[in-house]
Amino acid sequence: MISTLRVYWLWPCVVCILFASSCGSGSGTSHTVTYQLTVTATGTGTITSSPTGINCPATCAANFPQGTQVTLTAAPGSSSAFAGWSGACSGSGNCSVTIAAATAVAATFNPGYQLTVSVSGTGTVTSSPAGINCPTTCSAGFPQNAQVTLNETAGTNNVFSNWSGACTGGGACSLTLSAAASVSAAFTSLGSLQALNHIIIFAQENRSFDQYFGALREYWAQNGIADQSFDGLPQFNPPSGTAPLQGPAPSIPGCDPSKPFPQYTACYSDPSNSITSFHMNSVCNENPSPFWDEAHVDWDLNDYIGTSPAQLNGFVKTAADLARQQSPTFMDTNGLRAMGYFDGSDLNFYYFMASNFATSDRWFSPVMSRTQINRMYLLAATSQGHVYPLAPPYGALTATTIFQELQNAGISWKIYVDPTGTSCAPTDSGCLIGYSYINMFTYAQTISNTPSLLQNIVPISQFLTDAQNGTLPQVALIEPASAASLDEHPNDWDTSSPSDIQAGAKYAESLMNALMAGPNWKDSAMIFTYDEFGGFYDHVSPQPMPSPDGILPIDLKPGDACDGSGQLGTGTCNFNWTGYRVPLIVISPFAKKNFVSHTVRDFTAVLKLIETRFNVPALNARDAAQPSMNEFFDFTNVPWATPPTPPAQVTSGQCSLTPPNP
Repeated sequence: MISTLRVYWLWPCVVCILFASSCGSGSGTSHTVTYQLTVTATGTGTITSSPTGINCPATCAANFPQGTQVTLTAAPGSSSAFAGWSGACSGSGNCSVTIAAATAVAATFNPGYQLTVSVSGTGTVTSSPAGINCPTTCSAGFPQNAQVTLNETAGTNNVFSNWSGACTGGGACSLTLSAAASVSAAFTSLGSLQALNHIIIFAQENRSFDQYFGALREYWAQNGIADQSFDGLPQFNPPSGTAPLQGPAPSIPGCDPSKPFPQYTACYSDPSNSITSFHMNSVCNENPSPFWDEAHVDWDLNDYIGTSPAQLNGFVKTAADLARQQSPTFMDTNGLRAMGYFDGSDLNFYYFMASNFATSDRWFSPVMSRTQINRMYLLAATSQGHVYPLAPPYGALTATTIFQELQNAGISWKIYVDPTGTSCAPTDSGCLIGYSYINMFTYAQTISNTPSLLQNIVPISQFLTDAQNGTLPQVALIEPASAASLDEHPNDWDTSSPSDIQAGAKYAESLMNALMAGPNWKDSAMIFTYDEFGGFYDHVSPQPMPSPDGILPIDLKPGDACDGSGQLGTGTCNFNWTGYRVPLIVISPFAKKNFVSHTVRDFTAVLKLIETRFNVPALNARDAAQPSMNEFFDFTNVPWATPPTPPAQVTSGQCSLTPPNP
């Protein structure tokens, strides 16, 4: 009886085992079926699971309830690269399996290193050799010392912004895997300044806005381009329609050639000597003077210190004075060259570019002085009180340059120098830096003494290579090719082979075309301008502007404008004024078509553009005060995604230093 009772008591469990997945040990309680997951690893690395259980090579098998989603993560050793899964998983990402039976997975690690990529924004990154295709596959192993190139592709309405991690900047990402590495790629939506990844500054030499672009409105009329407000030479404005309207050609006091220097009062005492602006018949000309004294005389013959509104009546006088005091003298002792202008037949390439891209009729050099001083502002937004080029007892400027600031922020940069006509080999960066205006600053010595910085000083041929290969830095400066006579500077002395503006424009054309034809075009902007007015006539006076640092002129010479008792700091005897207007073309796929800005800026606005885009602080009060340059761009519609095809710059103009004959 007892035996029968025992069998009867066990029978429910027998039935449970035969016909169900669990046995009850009380009402509602069950035992879940589990299956084993087995992992094998070849090479050096670990595999862990979520939920926990696997931590191979220590624990390479574990049981998981039926239906559990298990994710396996492979972590290569310090000198290993994960090659991929086999068995129940494949590929090189994480392995996810749903447990429905006993399961086996194998992981292979090879000698080498892991490269991990992360993406922010909308875009993809692929690798060569293959392996990375992120955001799908963002980690892959490569053999030790493998050369891996990452290629970015922006999503619709996005642009690539920059790399960070093992690669930086906006150029190509190529690295040699001598250790595990991580790289991040950032993509940015169109519609903001962040779409610009390459800003190139290119400043030629010594031309005023009226001399170069004063006839732009005439060019529009000749070429069927819609008229708009544009403050060039008034004789080219229409008689009706959009202001400003047509007016007489500018005429200012001229010079009496019978009165030798220094009896220069005759240059402006007789109104009958007035010179009217005229078309230059030569693409070569002798230099007027843009120096501190001359720029202040240009403001007003009778008020060198600028305490009264500008009369702009001194251009012919200063050009005549320079011609007469040269030894030997220039030929144009009357100063007529100061009133000459060029037009679209002379500068057909520039006129096309300014008409198709964006320009401004209120774009000024930063200071009423010569090249070196204005280029100090181009690099650091200050001359620290200098109105003359640096000379003993003064040393290099200690001001922070834009390149120093960019370097500290991890932003890539280069300075391109043309070695033609210099003593430098193209590969000799230590020599090339001597032909860059960065050498006016103490930071140049830091660059020269630091190999990693010195490699940023490169020959102009490298610009063509970088433009072709898509390896332009985030910020670039193209120095003028002065030693090659391609900087468009007027002739400093009479010579049998003078330099001419068309050769300089042809040189600029080659660089602009290289940019437009290269892969970096899609997210670049070239700011093309001139460092100062050169002493040539312009009918718009310099404009008030904050002093960069409150420093007054420190190196005036006896007899200079502003050197008189009580004059320093009054009128224009300070750094609270811009220089005269200079030409500007903003060349970019984002540049608005045929756009003219009427907003007053000096060209430290380029520094403001760089600072805003790359999130670095203003250098001083001058660049901080500049209006944003955003109005030049349309980041949403990308007007010039396909760049225009400009005409080749003509080079057949007459080149003679014979005095002009209006």
